[in-house]
Amino acid sequence: MAEVDTLQGCNVLITGATGLIGSALTEWLLQHADCHVYATCRHAGQARRRFGRHASHPRLHLLEHDVTQPLPGDTPFHYIIHAASPASPNSFAQRPVEVMMANIMGVNHLLDYGMAHHMRRLLFVSSGEVYGEGDGTPFRESDSGYIDSMSPRACYPSSKRAAETLCAAYAAEHQADVVVARLCHTYGPHFTATDNRVYAQFLRNVLNGEDIVLKSEGLQLRSWIYVADAVSAILHILLKGTGGEAYNVADPQSCITIRQLAELCARLAGRQVRLDIPADARHGNTTPISCATFSIEKLQALGWQPRYSMESGLRETLSILKSAE
Repeated sequence: MAEVDTLQGCNVLITGATGLIGSALTEWLLQHADCHVYATCRHAGQARRRFGRHASHPRLHLLEHDVTQPLPGDTPFHYIIHAASPASPNSFAQRPVEVMMANIMGVNHLLDYGMAHHMRRLLFVSSGEVYGEGDGTPFRESDSGYIDSMSPRACYPSSKRAAETLCAAYAAEHQADVVVARLCHTYGPHFTATDNRVYAQFLRNVLNGEDIVLKSEGLQLRSWIYVADAVSAILHILLKGTGGEAYNVADPQSCITIRQLAELCARLAGRQVRLDIPADARHGNTTPISCATFSIEKLQALGWQPRYSMESGLRETLSILKSAE
């Protein structure tokens, strides 16, 4: 990206820096941009383990901070990428309050700090779940579907929606420069041991030499994107997007069902998929959305295109995970 020169000499704050997306962003910026990266997470020890090979990098600064609290200090962060939010079904079931606060209070505190310390732009990492239920037509940025606001599972899409609106409110009332990236389901290496998102479970199974056991027919259709492509898209939006706008991030060629994902993971690792559907298959804390695909025309207009197919992204993910064993 030629536009990355815009970041030269800047301070870039990334929240959720040990997560799948935040850690990939941190590493990319360290390798390809001449800027200082302030990687923020709740546990410094986890950050040191994740970025161990970059420990002595002169442009990496590890910060221990919970985004539900005001950001201390006076460092001017020219660009802020807010990627801190639990995204695992375990969190939705066990810590729905924390999920909501990370998104809503995170935006509140970061924009207040940024506007007082020479911020040029904040990018909020949102989710395609903000669209709620649809009719199967690819979602455009102007669409909005049903979300049951009284379901604890709605902690994730509802707080993403509210945080987006808070971004728009800051732009309207205080002229803050904000952009929003609405990501589809993102996969890649460096997920945590407790991450129970479906792709992480499948990869964990095959890496352990196990077959994948599906507890449902796995007919839900999803858009997927490899984390390296997600990073590229986020940086396009940060550096080229129109202020006050939201952009879908997805790969239209990587729309497959949960069962197809399981079968692809199994095939790449020489394993099989087995069905073990309980009599009451309504268990768990999964999203009720049966079909979620996205139009990316708006993002493509910024000059972005995905580079990885679903198979090549999963191959690279498995290769990285195997090399780390």
